[in-house]
Amino acid sequence: MTAVQRSRVSRLARYLAVLSVLLLWVPNGTAQNPTRGAAAPDIDLPTLSGGHVKLSALKGHPVVVTFWGTWCPPCRDEFPELVAAQKKHRDSGLVILAVNQRDQELSTKAVEDFVKEFGVDFAVALDTRGRTRRSFRLVGLPTMVFVDAAGIIQGVHPGPITATEFDNGLAAILPAK
Repeated sequence: MTAVQRSRVSRLARYLAVLSVLLLWVPNGTAQNPTRGAAAPDIDLPTLSGGHVKLSALKGHPVVVTFWGTWCPPCRDEFPELVAAQKKHRDSGLVILAVNQRDQELSTKAVEDFVKEFGVDFAVALDTRGRTRRSFRLVGLPTMVFVDAAGIIQGVHPGPITATEFDNGLAAILPAK
């Protein structure tokens, strides 16, 4: 292959890579807009432990859905708070659902190691094809969605979350004491 041919192939490969990334992020026409007051789009995914989880099956419980990746530094910063919140509010019915963007990971082992490192004791769903990322119209990681017991979104927080913002999100979905 000549230098000119290699250059053309290289340009074509870059073009196809950019096109494939754009296609992954374009929301599909049936996706709901996950905003405060809207019903949460359903999540129906396999879990890291070999089970299966459906967000709709968690109605009756306040749920924090966190979208994350092992390679995401703010995600690493937030996980200790998620683990602590699950322990603190378990008796109030709180469910934490961690949706890993497995299609953006190097391996499932990386996810397993992350979960072990942080002592995660809640469901870790594996979004192997980016379906939930598209249905929730995520623009980046981390993103936290606060869903009340009726399945209604009470808050969406894209990007790193502060302790105060996290506490406010929990207060919006937890039963009043």
